Amino acid sequence: MIYLDYQATTPLDPTVRDAMLPWLGGKPGNPHAANRAGREAAAAIEVARGYVAQALEAASGRVIFTSGATEAANWALRGALDLMAPRRTIVTVATEHNCVLETARWLERQGCDLRILTVDADGLIDEDQAVAAIDESVALVAVMAVNNEIGVMQPLTRISARAREVGALFFCDAVQGFGRMGLPLETTDMVAIAAHKVHGPAGIGALWLRDGLDLPPLLFGGGQQDGLRPGTLPTALCVGFGAAADQLNGWWEDDLANVDVLWARAIRAFGRDWTVNGSTRRRYRGNLNIRRYGVDANRLISEVRQVAFSAGSACASGTGRPSHVLKALGLSEAQARSSIRLGFGRFTTEAEIDQAAVLINAAAEAQLEWA
Repeated sequence: MIYLDYQATTPLDPTVRDAMLPWLGGKPGNPHAANRAGREAAAAIEVARGYVAQALEAASGRVIFTSGATEAANWALRGALDLMAPRRTIVTVATEHNCVLETARWLERQGCDLRILTVDADGLIDEDQAVAAIDESVALVAVMAVNNEIGVMQPLTRISARAREVGALFFCDAVQGFGRMGLPLETTDMVAIAAHKVHGPAGIGALWLRDGLDLPPLLFGGGQQDGLRPGTLPTALCVGFGAAADQLNGWWEDDLANVDVLWARAIRAFGRDWTVNGSTRRRYRGNLNIRRYGVDANRLISEVRQVAFSAGSACASGTGRPSHVLKALGLSEAQARSSIRLGFGRFTTEAEIDQAAVLINAAAEAQLEWA
């Protein structure tokens, strides 16, 4: 199978798998136990934590391991509103991941004021509009780095600086941007990331907190991780995350150069019958979201079984609803339902891009012939 669903999850790097294996078998220690096995596990986790911080280019702050980015985002938003009382306003973007939007809407039902910024046809927010929306009543601003459906990169620097200027907290969902772009950590308070988007294992993520920021815990228990996020840490998953982050430290430039080549190859291979959704200028080019008039994307996915690709966010698959991200760009329901997302990266070859384009184009032509 040709795997082109990197935004949903990336293939596990063999180096990461090898780093995890000892902790899945011969090293059973609980990292919170005081015995030798426990201390060894704890030491391995702290090394992993350092690799993650290094990949974030974080000279300060704390990396708190979580079960994934969804937990990190829920914790960041809910904790920020508790911490910032009596401020009760949230500013976010219409194209955010549902872990942010649904948490923000839940907080709105609890009495918060929610301001959702619109985007243009390229999927980009208007910086002036965003700055105007962030005033002294705002508790939290939440803007993602790279969109998971269309790969668009939002202008974080000015917006995070505006949040800092008015005393609001700034949260960034950097799941798709981690290891692929620099983040303005000097004006950022919280960052959510996940291992399985950077060739690490699923089931482990992290929330980076700037120095001096102690969120109220989302969970309560044994006081692990400074009492901020209790629960026994999964040593193998933490080590895997660390190994994946360490790989980023060495592969960052090569990965970006590779996706640029693959992007150009894919644009040529799919041809002019397909239209790119979202900005092609401000974009992570390992994400190609395209549409073709009259094509049914879900049917295409079921027909082209030799290629793994997507119609949008894996988290929203099976809902039957068109993508909220594509609708926010102004696409009609028909256009959204004719859109596919191709994600590629470290282990993708140009030959795979060519072969996938042949298969998908043939299936699209067959659909249109019988329409």
